[in-house]
Amino acid sequence: MKRFVSSLLVAIAGGVIALSAYTWIGDKNNQQPRGVNQQVPAYLTAGEALSSGPMILPDFTVAASNTVHAVVHIKTEYERKSSVYDYFFDFRDFFGERAPQRGGRPEPIIATGSGVIISSDGYIVTNNHVVTEANRVEVTLNDKRTFEATVVGTDPSTDLAVIKVNATDLPYLLYGNSDNLQIGEWVLAVGNPFNLTSTVTAGIVSAKARNINILGSPDGSSSSIESFIQTDAAVNRGNSGGALVNTAGQLVGINAAIASGTGYYAGYSFAIPVNIVRKVVGDLREFGTVQRGFLGVSIRDIDSKLAQEEKIAALDGVYIADVTEKSAAEEAGIRKGDIILNIEGVPVNSTSELLEIVGQHRPGDKIAVAVRRGNNDKSFNVTLRNRSGNTDPVKREVVDVENMLGATLKPIDSDLKDKLGLDYGMQIVALRDGKLRNAGIREGFIILKLDGKRIDSAETLSKALENKEGGVLIEGIYPNKTRAYYGFGM
Repeated sequence: MKRFVSSLLVAIAGGVIALSAYTWIGDKNNQQPRGVNQQVPAYLTAGEALSSGPMILPDFTVAASNTVHAVVHIKTEYERKSSVYDYFFDFRDFFGERAPQRGGRPEPIIATGSGVIISSDGYIVTNNHVVTEANRVEVTLNDKRTFEATVVGTDPSTDLAVIKVNATDLPYLLYGNSDNLQIGEWVLAVGNPFNLTSTVTAGIVSAKARNINILGSPDGSSSSIESFIQTDAAVNRGNSGGALVNTAGQLVGINAAIASGTGYYAGYSFAIPVNIVRKVVGDLREFGTVQRGFLGVSIRDIDSKLAQEEKIAALDGVYIADVTEKSAAEEAGIRKGDIILNIEGVPVNSTSELLEIVGQHRPGDKIAVAVRRGNNDKSFNVTLRNRSGNTDPVKREVVDVENMLGATLKPIDSDLKDKLGLDYGMQIVALRDGKLRNAGIREGFIILKLDGKRIDSAETLSKALENKEGGVLIEGIYPNKTRAYYGFGM
């Protein structure tokens, strides 16, 4: 018993001594200042590490919750270009199996993208490449409701398009100001690529006014505008047309492209600045086409080679390589060899920056242009003009369908709809000399599709014939339920 008690006391004493020593060493370590080589947690900045305070990161939850319900999934259908011979020969006899058949017709090609609701009454902005030449556009909201959409207008020069669904009280995003975006600022990329619900990724603004040469000429000779916001937010296929928003949940861009050799995200994505989006959307809604203002100059970025050739002292600004005769710039007094320093007080140091600023204005707008001529700085008030050289609004060309085709048409009436099981179509009620009569079409024929595009009004028929060249294939049905196909040339 004595030995047991003695061992117990020794053990207790040892534990007390060890605990005291551990506490004393810990206190000494806590009193030592952090050294420059001492590792600190990754979430601390250098200054915050010294004070042991955690870094405060931006809160994305409010911006994300305000955005996801205003971003939609877009599904488009495209049909293989039809030939009138398809209805007389089966090309499988010559070339083997082709596209899957649905009721004797090839299955449509399906493509997907995203879009952003910009008004409660159903206007949606997306990329032009998402909906261009589509036969059918379907929109699925974040709450799973589905609508068929009509294309209001498209603008290939900025890769933007406006579509509309018949709905009210929809959630929508407010425009921000892309000019106020700062490099390094946090942004969210929101898309709906998989027809599930909207997805959110975060990144920073990596650069502004990027020209990646996917839309057209960068020298001002084309009306294409490339001045992308570059971010490192993850964007993949199906996100085209989705929203780029700031931490306040304001729309600052429309996602349009990614830098990738495989079609999948590889570190950089590009968005169209919202200040361009707002202007293009306004034009398409009001006029049906974009009102583009032109200075009437050919421009070049200033690099060391150009500076040496033209004896330019500084590398800032944009060089005017040529001025179009009787253009807005010439009339204002701007000359070849001038260097544009700023427009409306905003410095421009690249062709992309200049095109972005000018692209926010319509013909007839007056802008202040500051240039350097030799050693002198000058300022000019320039009244922008359209491509025709005047300030009149450009009207969308509407095809006079009845005169072009030699026919009088009307929407199919309800009795025929019930009889034929149709929900759309344009019926020919009178024929004159013209393309339809020459093609063999008779009165009473109901036009259902033109080159695969659904025809449900005079407007859709006019749009289908806009800028049309070559052969045209019309599909339809007679009141006696005889289906027919006719081809003619434009």
